[in-house]
Amino acid sequence: MISIAYHPIYKHSLPEGHRFPMLKYELLPQQLLYEGTVTVQDFFEPEKANIEDVLAVHSSNYLNDLLLLTLDPRAARKIGFPLSVELVERELRIANGTIIGAQKAIETGVAFNIAGGTHHAYSDRGEAFCLLNDQAIAAQYLLNHKLSKKILIADLDVHQGNGTAEIFSKNSSVFTFSMHGKSNYPFKKEVSDLDIALPDETNDASYLKILKETLPKIIEQQKPDFIFYLAGVDILATDKLGKLSCTIEGCKKRDEMVFEQCLKHQIPVQVSMGGGYSPEIKTIVEAHANTFRIAKDVF
Repeated sequence: MISIAYHPIYKHSLPEGHRFPMLKYELLPQQLLYEGTVTVQDFFEPEKANIEDVLAVHSSNYLNDLLLLTLDPRAARKIGFPLSVELVERELRIANGTIIGAQKAIETGVAFNIAGGTHHAYSDRGEAFCLLNDQAIAAQYLLNHKLSKKILIADLDVHQGNGTAEIFSKNSSVFTFSMHGKSNYPFKKEVSDLDIALPDETNDASYLKILKETLPKIIEQQKPDFIFYLAGVDILATDKLGKLSCTIEGCKKRDEMVFEQCLKHQIPVQVSMGGGYSPEIKTIVEAHANTFRIAKDVF
């Protein structure tokens, strides 16, 4: 069984001008249901996250500014979305979807959040359309509730997980691994436990070779008992915000590699979808749908 966090607010709370790339939040569940990869029973609608769980990762001043819509205008501009009650609710639901998904993954092996992967959210600020760091919040939840002792966050979005790196910079219970485009945003990178910065035009063969050499070593050395996987599809050559040259098939093989390692070592994995900004929405949906298809085949 694959558990999937989804709520209509994932799409409908977003302002005009941002809705095209966010159409995937509506179309992806429809595609997965249509083709029979998942059933309606696989989905759950998360409530808003408990404030205490969010505060385990984010500062009280920052969270209060979000909740009260009193964020400094300069800080709001860095986020990129105009703040609204609905947008903050969306972020709280996404965060809780990842928390619940992590708990479900412990039971079943794998769980998804149709949204999430908000890895540019720092402990005290947001950036690049990320307000709250869903996988960081969920990781800290697992640690605080003694559901995990050692966590690996495998961030394979084309952009470095700078917020995640900052949040866990002094936490030895979480190993942050980011494999991203060297010249992509953020232009000032943070320091993850392991960063692999890829040159522009990196293709399938090079990408998969590096991942195959790296991921098993991390698992062997760190021995995580839980993995958070950020499965951004902005590594595609067609992506408007990425500079790599991977194909849909290469992206699919990347997912397969991650899931097979999780299964081999019997490590539960929660997956947040991350970025995807190809010009044609069908490309984005197909690449994301592959992640679910591979998970169903592997698990």
